[in-house]
Amino acid sequence: MWPGIGCGLALWLGTPDLGAQPFYMPTRNRALFERGGAERFFVGTTGKPWTSGMFGCTRSSGGQFHEGLDIRCKERDSQGEPADEILSTADGVVVHATTNPALSNYGNYLIVRHRIDGLEVYSLYAHLSRVRDGISAGRSVRAGEVLGIMGRTANTREQITRDRAHLHFEIGLRVSDHYVAWQQKHYPGQRNDHGEFNGRNFLGLDFVEIIREQAARGKDFDLVRFLREQPELCRVVVRDTGFSWLRRYAALLERNPVAEREGVAGYELRLNYVGLPCRVIPRAPSELDSKSRIRLISVNEAEQREHPCRKLVTRSGSQWKLTRTGELLLDLLLQ
Repeated sequence: MWPGIGCGLALWLGTPDLGAQPFYMPTRNRALFERGGAERFFVGTTGKPWTSGMFGCTRSSGGQFHEGLDIRCKERDSQGEPADEILSTADGVVVHATTNPALSNYGNYLIVRHRIDGLEVYSLYAHLSRVRDGISAGRSVRAGEVLGIMGRTANTREQITRDRAHLHFEIGLRVSDHYVAWQQKHYPGQRNDHGEFNGRNFLGLDFVEIIREQAARGKDFDLVRFLREQPELCRVVVRDTGFSWLRRYAALLERNPVAEREGVAGYELRLNYVGLPCRVIPRAPSELDSKSRIRLISVNEAEQREHPCRKLVTRSGSQWKLTRTGELLLDLLLQ
């Protein structure tokens, strides 16, 4: 693993004045950007190395997905409990606050909605000991504003141990406007204490990759370009033209002269390994050779071998097909 991100990031992270930079670190732990400091930044799962606290295919020998970053405690109070302030990663609005830790493995947590380069982006801050007074759904916050205090809350019988106290931090995009109805259809009777802000309704991004790109490009950083340059896992064609992703993430749509002439009958979605449609291309009727609502048209086998943990596609003989997980994700996207 890399020993540190680099000097450019260390300089950028030394000041709270972001200027044109949209993202801010969610705690004051900066060890990640020091040579050899990653172990002082990430917290691994019990008995596992610090790498299991990173985003992506970092658990169960690459077979299990971790949705965010587990950022290590840096400050403690007189009882040895975590005392780090949790900071909003960007300007935004709090859209969900859970202060009953029994309702989620995330314990006390917050979700904040941001508008970055024309995209609706969501950040999540979990395992808080407490949420700052006045921070609740509907409250506007600024980048770097204190949201709460790091903790180790969860709905498990035993709390996170003191030595593993951390912030679980996620950043991602929202899949659908109709999650509640979708869950009732596919998981009838399953409890949902978080409504449209259920974790299934979000697709995560690697925040470390984002801040590396932001530091490298400076004022030229653009989140849309960052997403479009994500490695492609597969391409899927969908025969649907009215799903909410098209409105919320219109900035990811690309031009297609054929569809502009003939009309749009569906879309080609180019998904990264997380399942996020990083590029969305309208397709005309003449470009769709199947009546299927959802059709897998290609798989990047090298990317699947490197990042298998989301289990969206599988090989059946010589053919690739969507797994049940992949089908459910796309069904939710099209709600």
